[in-house]
Order: sequence, then structure tokens, then C-alpha cells
Amino acid sequence: MEGKNRYIKKIKMNFEKNIKDVLKKQLNLKEVVLEIPSNIELGDYAFPCFTLSKFLKKSPVQISKELEQKIKLPKGVIKIISIGPYLNFFIDKTIFSKEVITNILRKKEKYGSSCFGKKEKVLVEFSSPNIAKPFGIGHLRSTVIGNSLAKIHSFLGYNVIKVNHIGDWGTQFGKLLYSFEKWGNKRDLRKDPINYLFNLYVKFHNELEKDNLLIEDARIYFKKLEEGNVKLTKLWSLFSSLSLSEFQRVYNLLNIDFDYIQGESFYQSKLDSTIDIIKKTIPTEISEGALIVNLKKKNMPPLLLRKTNGSTTYHTRDMAAALYRLNKFKPKKLLYVVGSEQRLHFNQLFEVLSMMNLSREKFNHVDFGLINFPEGKMSTRKGNIILLEEVLDKSINLALTTINKKNPSLKNKEIIAKKVGIGSIIFADLSNDRIRNISFDWDKILDFEGETAPYIQYTYARARSILKKSKIKILSKNKIDFSLITTKEEYNLIKQISIFEEVLMKIATDLKPHHLAKYLLVLSQSFNEFYHKHKVIDLDNKEIMLARASIVYSVAQIIKNGLNLLGIDVSEEM
Repeated sequence: MEGKNRYIKKIKMNFEKNIKDVLKKQLNLKEVVLEIPSNIELGDYAFPCFTLSKFLKKSPVQISKELEQKIKLPKGVIKIISIGPYLNFFIDKTIFSKEVITNILRKKEKYGSSCFGKKEKVLVEFSSPNIAKPFGIGHLRSTVIGNSLAKIHSFLGYNVIKVNHIGDWGTQFGKLLYSFEKWGNKRDLRKDPINYLFNLYVKFHNELEKDNLLIEDARIYFKKLEEGNVKLTKLWSLFSSLSLSEFQRVYNLLNIDFDYIQGESFYQSKLDSTIDIIKKTIPTEISEGALIVNLKKKNMPPLLLRKTNGSTTYHTRDMAAALYRLNKFKPKKLLYVVGSEQRLHFNQLFEVLSMMNLSREKFNHVDFGLINFPEGKMSTRKGNIILLEEVLDKSINLALTTINKKNPSLKNKEIIAKKVGIGSIIFADLSNDRIRNISFDWDKILDFEGETAPYIQYTYARARSILKKSKIKILSKNKIDFSLITTKEEYNLIKQISIFEEVLMKIATDLKPHHLAKYLLVLSQSFNEFYHKHKVIDLDNKEIMLARASIVYSVAQIIKNGLNLLGIDVSEEM
């Protein structure tokens, strides 16, 4: 667990600005950088005096001591203390607590949201499974990372367009069509569509190891499909419809939806015009019979537009998709949530788009690491895959078993187990920096204690239970005496609460949802420390009870808001 002060970087409101303005005026500076002390007992802000030594010809310690005597108290600051080379500022805790808590009581589920995005359009392409293949655990990362980024951008005022770019075109479908005609039949296909097609795909690659000429047969089949062969097109359409029905069941479990579900085949009719536009805009050339964009000057392999047999490529279809989306939606940003193994592919794609005078800043490859088996990387070709639906079902069942042991009289156990089970899988992914690989470990992913979604969900349920027992209805119009909030644990918790929006803004910049996951863990830890040290329900002192209950309410609201942005549900009881 990262330290509690890891995310306490900048308190909102005007405290920081007020301090900076006073320092700028006193020292005649254009810019002032403040730090946050690691211990709240050292103050709320610290101004390092090291950079002043050179032109003031004094030691940082001496400068700090002199400033302590000279500087005027900024608005909202109650005292200034020189501590070594730092000038430390202590803000008015009562004013600060009041502003933070009343803001949450007023905004509730909208707390942390903003108009920062100015309704600018952001297109997020995520999930993108291939038809005729199982929805494996390997698809989890793109699906949950993309969903969370879409939610967070929408929460920050962007107009988000969620696109599922289904893999339903290319030579791999030539392999599948060849395999089905050679070894398959429709009766067995309809019994268990995805597994049946997947087994045919695996069989093709097993046979390919014996006869490498089969790949040419697959290319011929795909070429016929591209040319509109009626029989193959009908068969391909059947594979697609059966696959999409299977995928939707998983999306329903995850409570994920899309604005557009478009396969690569959607752009088939646009490929010729796309190639024409590229040829008219930038230099292309024929290399060994194939049409390419030469990227040698950029130290990259060429971008292949047409193969020697005339068929198109992933790049052709991605170019068509990019140009179509820019024309139809006019997005400010396009986020491609695709694994890091495709980094070169997207570098080539974005470079060619840039050569066509399209802003490189519009395009973002939101890459992520792999999910690995203990024995190595998953491979659909070898049939070594864990089905995501099976993972979710197992997690839900384990959650139900745990609930039956800890709270057998709990109502709606099946519904709560579903929230906890699915939440634990999503959080196990999103709590990791997306660029890192994840080792698939049942014990770790399904651990219901420690740094997990169930820990945060339980903290929420505990907070709601406290409020229920207190019988206090927390409203924005409550007359709360914030001067009664005096302990270190209370104040640390309020500071944690105050930076929720800042954490979301950071994610909008670096596109890493793990910042929110880590923040919620720290917030939950701080809440539980507060709860264990201080009584909330105190019938002998109702003013303190109201003040502390308002903190409890605020924590619960932020946990609910935050988990929702990760795609995770909460329960009032657990």
C-alpha cells in the first residue's frame, strides 16, 4: 500500500492560491511552488526556500526564519512556522472542513464531476473481441480499462462515444471458413457456437504445423470473402451473429454497454476510397507487388495497404475507421484501448495519419500489459485460454460462499455476491498500472481481504450502517459545527476527501485508472482508522455526532462515486 499522503497533493478551494499570491508579492516572484508536508502536524503547505539562496545570498534556513517574521498571513491561514529550510503554512481547519463537507452534501453523486471537458468529444475504442473465439480473460483488460476511462471522461464533462471495434475480418476468417467447410457442420455449430468454432480454429493451426501450405488456402478463402462470395458471406454472417450473442452475455454481467458496435467489416465498403485518399495525400509505392506507405525515415517498417493478392490489412481497415470517425464524430481525442503488443501497429497508423496533416495529438494508444498464466502467455492458437465468463461465475460463487460464512442471515445474498464477485475481478485489474503485466492468480484475484474491491465495498457498507444506526438524516441544510472536527484522523480524512476530483483529473491526463483504485484504498484505510479511534454515535453529544456523521456520509458518497467510475457496484449491507 502506498503511503496515505501519496495522493494528498493539492487542496482545492483558494487556500493554495492565497498563499502563492502572498509569497509572489513578498518575494517579487512570477511563480511559486508549494509542497505538501508528509505529516499533517507539520502543516498543510510548505514553501522550500532553497531556490532563494542564490540571489538573496543567505542560507535557506535563515530565509525561512526571516519570512516567518515578515510575511503577512494569507487569507484562510491561521499560522506560519519556519521549520528548517521550509516555511510551513497551517490553514483554518474549520473553514476547510466546512467547504469540503458542504460541497459533498450539496453535490452528492455529482461530487468530483466538472465541466472540464467542455463537452468536447472523446471516442473510446475498447474491448474489441474477435468473433468465433471465446471471450477470454485476456479481453478483460481492454474492456474494464476502456469502460472506466469512458466513465471518468464523461464525469469530467466530455461527450464520450464508446465504440466496440469487433474483429470480424482478415485472414483469420479465411482460416475459419476453410476449416468449417473441410471439418465442420451446422448442427454441431448451433449446439455450442463459440467453443465449436474455437476448436476448429485450433485444429487449423495444429494441421498447419503439419502442412504450412494451408495458410495459402486460408488466404484464398478470405480473398473470396472480400470479393463477396455469397456462400462464404452467409456463413461468415452466421458466425458473427452467434458470436455477438455470446459476447453480450458477458457485457451484461459486467454492466457495460456501447454506443456503437462495429466490426472491421463495417469499413469494407470504404477501403477503396480510403486508399484513394491516402494516395492523393501522401506518397505511396509498390514494394514486391504490395501497396505500402514507406516509413523508413521514421525507423519503422512500411504500412501495408494492399497485399500482393489485392486483399487489405488491419492497417487499411484502421485507416478507414480513423478517417470515418473523424468525419462522422469530429472527436477531440480518439483513445484506442489495445494491448502493448500492438504498439508498433499504432505508431505506424498514427504516423501516416500525421503525414496526412491530421493532428498527432488527437490519437492515443492506451496500451496495457498482458495477463499471464503461471506457465506463460495465453494463446488462442494453442487453445490455452481461460474464459472470462467462467472467471466471473467462479468469483461470484466464492463471494457467496464467503457471505454465507460471515453473514448467513444477510438478505439478497445472491445480488450482493454478484456485485462483490464481479467487483473483485474488475478491481484486481484496475488497481494495477495498466502498462504492467498481470499474473493470473486465483488466490490473489479472489482474496476478499486487503487491497481489494470487497475491502472498499465493505467500508462503504460499514459507513452506511453507521449512518443508519445514528438515525441522522444528513442534508446540506444541516447546521453542522465544523469547529468540533479537531482530531488528526478526522482532518486527515477530510483532506483525503478533498482531492477526489484532482485524482480524476490526473487520470484524464495520463489515462491510468489505477490512480482512482489506489486512492479509494487509501481513503478506506483512513476511514477505518478514524472509525476505530473515534466514536461516531454519541447520544450524549449530538453536535459531535452530527459533525462526524457528516464525514461518514462524505466518505460513503465518494466511495460510491469512485467505484462506479471503475465500473463496480456497492451494497448497503454486506
